[in-house]
Amino acid sequence: MRTVTIGVSSIEEASARALAAFRGEMQGAFISFPTVEGLWTVLTPRRWALLQALAGQEPMSLRAVARLLDRDVKNTHADVHALLNAGILDRTDDARIVFPYDSVHVDFTIGKAA
Repeated sequence: MRTVTIGVSSIEEASARALAAFRGEMQGAFISFPTVEGLWTVLTPRRWALLQALAGQEPMSLRAVARLLDRDVKNTHADVHALLNAGILDRTDDARIVFPYDSVHVDFTIGKAA
């Protein structure tokens, strides 16, 4: 099973993971946001539902994604492109949409504001 971790990481934490990967240490798949607010801006409830529907699926057309979600194509298009721009979804050579993971692990800590 391919799992991606979506979370909040500082530039230093992301850089440390990248350096460890260059040393050959397995890191797993990460998608990091600089702030919790940034994560919630990109990953709205409707976009979480989209990821859940696409997890473990074969690549599909935008219309097929809209049908899967029982949503109109225009709104689905906007959400898919927001997730493509954030690097969460991928597009195949034949323009199909794919979420190349079977599951998502969410990881961040909220503490006292500075």
